[in-house]
Amino acid sequence: MNDLSPGFQDMLEFSLIEALIGRRSRRFFMGAMIPDGVFAYTSHHKSVPLTDTEKMLVVSACGGSTSWHHMIYRAQRYAPHLSNYSGSAGGRVFPSAAGFHTSQTFFTDDEGVYVLDMRDAQAYSERAGDGSFNIEGFVDSVRKRVRTLQSGRLKIPAEVPFTEAHNTWVFNKPSTLVVIPVGDLSQHVLLNLCYMLVNGLVLYDDINRRAIPGIEKFRSIVDIANVWPLTFVEQWSLSELSVELGTSCYAGTLMLQAMGLGGWMFNGVDPFATLGASSDPGVPGLCFRYDREEHWPYPNPTGLEGVMEGYCPPHYPDMRYAVDAVCERKFGPGGPFHPQTPGPWKDSAAVRSAAQVHDETFRACVALQAQYVFDTFGKFPGTVPTMFLTMYLQAHHLDLDFYDAFYRPGAYLKTHAKHMERWHLGDLL
Repeated sequence: MNDLSPGFQDMLEFSLIEALIGRRSRRFFMGAMIPDGVFAYTSHHKSVPLTDTEKMLVVSACGGSTSWHHMIYRAQRYAPHLSNYSGSAGGRVFPSAAGFHTSQTFFTDDEGVYVLDMRDAQAYSERAGDGSFNIEGFVDSVRKRVRTLQSGRLKIPAEVPFTEAHNTWVFNKPSTLVVIPVGDLSQHVLLNLCYMLVNGLVLYDDINRRAIPGIEKFRSIVDIANVWPLTFVEQWSLSELSVELGTSCYAGTLMLQAMGLGGWMFNGVDPFATLGASSDPGVPGLCFRYDREEHWPYPNPTGLEGVMEGYCPPHYPDMRYAVDAVCERKFGPGGPFHPQTPGPWKDSAAVRSAAQVHDETFRACVALQAQYVFDTFGKFPGTVPTMFLTMYLQAHHLDLDFYDAFYRPGAYLKTHAKHMERWHLGDLL
């Protein structure tokens, strides 16, 4: 990053308190138009796309790596072993339930559609002795892991029914940046099945009111009467993953305040169309493959080949293969419980080796439950989507004239007032 502007330094000096209490949805951007109503207004400015630096800062705030996470230390049930829940060794700017980290960050602008492949990234550098982190290195690490998926802006029309009525005038317009975190519920539920078994729990099918057939074979490792209902586990997983996706976007909103960019976080766009399950060839979205069944209330996206594939068929031959893949992510090279994976501790090999590896019996028990769900419901998970998104973040350059026309002073921050001057000085000369 050799093109740093005075605005970059402003951003570094901006306080967290200002970001928190100054956070607002600021939708009206340079080049926008509201055709009617009390806020009818046509911008007098041309739209201005974000620079590469601005774009990478926002994307980094939504999905960047923050070095190694510290893991969960102890659980009474299996002490003194280290808790073996996590799916990834790296930490990101947002929290994830038990360190599962099953989401990926997609984004789009005028030039293309991209994915930030950061889910299993190794820490790009260690923290300094005082805990500080180099912001330029933080952003550059994100830039290096961005992959281009499509040319041109994501094809989701800003019109009903793809976009909710209140967002049709503003969503995904030229010059805007849209960040789209996507979560893999198939992997998240598998990780929760592992979590449950470690803590002495198995599934019960509360929809069909029966135990998982064959679960009695595992009496030696678990009390098969100690159960959690299937619908609860899947809804709980959906809730956990929703927090992960939402906090990703919220971190981005705080960055918008520090940079003086307009924008907001929202969910007013059809998630299935965004993933690629609209059935309209003119609205391919992210192009995830999907399935339909007559008795399902909605299509079920399962993944994007070579980019983000669900831990379930058809991306794996059966659920046992998917369980083994989850275990490889956890215990294999680069995983959080592999002794050769670096970490933040003085003896990282000893820490990472302190977790119990899921053995053959454990894996077979998890796979039995997961395969039952897939066979019974025709997909995995059974009652919630395989791939899921709920929240978006849009960033753009604010049209201050609109706010001056309709609002009393204070509708935007000092960073917004000075943004073009401090970040785009060369453009104004």
